[in-house]
Amino acid sequence: MSLSRSRFPRLLTVVGAALALTLAACSSGSDSTDSSGASGAASAQKIAAIFSGPTTDADYNSLGLLALEAAKKSGAQTNYAEKVAVPDVEARINEFLADGSTLIWTHGSQFFDATAKAASANPDVTFIGEFDGKPADQPANLWVIDRQFHLGFYGVGVLAGQLSKSGTIGYVGGLSLPFSYAEVHAMQQALADSGSKATLKPVWTGDFNDVTKAQQFTTQLLGSGADVIVGSLNAGAQGTFKAFEGRPAGEGWVTAKYTDKSSLAGDHYAGSVLYDFTQPLSEILGKVESGTRTGYYPLGFDTGVSIQTSAKVPAEAKKAVDDAIAKVKAGDITVKLDTSKVS
Repeated sequence: MSLSRSRFPRLLTVVGAALALTLAACSSGSDSTDSSGASGAASAQKIAAIFSGPTTDADYNSLGLLALEAAKKSGAQTNYAEKVAVPDVEARINEFLADGSTLIWTHGSQFFDATAKAASANPDVTFIGEFDGKPADQPANLWVIDRQFHLGFYGVGVLAGQLSKSGTIGYVGGLSLPFSYAEVHAMQQALADSGSKATLKPVWTGDFNDVTKAQQFTTQLLGSGADVIVGSLNAGAQGTFKAFEGRPAGEGWVTAKYTDKSSLAGDHYAGSVLYDFTQPLSEILGKVESGTRTGYYPLGFDTGVSIQTSAKVPAEAKKAVDDAIAKVKAGDITVKLDTSKVS
């Protein structure tokens, strides 16, 4: 796999084009419905999705919308709700149940408990929930997408170790959640496995979308000697990029998550952990169509995760990432899932 030529290149452009078409067809700002009778693998399914943020974010939620739009093109009837807070997800699930949805997908691990509860109470409806790990007591009508964020951050850890000249790498997260701890531990494992002596300094801003705080924390890390910043943020990523403004090209690197953000980060952009939910959703819908209403779908380097590297990144750094991912895929390296708290 060529990591500098990801199978999801320039994803922001694709997202923008898809969203423009989608929003033009929407009858409201929060829900989109389609009653097309087109034939296809998903033609008998009435799918509803729940997104935590706006589907125009060119980030995690827009990736979900792209996957849902692909299902619609395959013949499914689709509906969605965006900007749904955790306390409100149960009500939105019930609304979609009342509307006759045959499959409900909640896009975000924060919704998993409510999704599993709804699945147990509604055995005739199929659910798809996202989780960080493999849950116990999975209902017989629930598919689980394990996001495995730690895998992508293992690859980024190798990249950061190759790029750092100061020996200090900063990690800027939003909320200090178990998946974020796992990302930090995976990066630490990557540094150790690759023989890097660099030190990782993780910080959390308390908000995935606060641009100002992300810029402040990143500036502090740069001031303390970090020359590579690894971001695990949504809209807050713009803050990590802003902290590099005015710095000469070649003096420091920054990475991002979810989508291609090269147009925002300028000369300091090293790459991004890219995610795709179109392939996972399509494969799960195919399984459901054939009668398999429960299962476990882990994201991985062949199933929705890739590492994008900038053309400005040295060839030897790209090769190191390529080699590490090849070893993970071959089973020669096992990336540990460690969700223990990071001090």
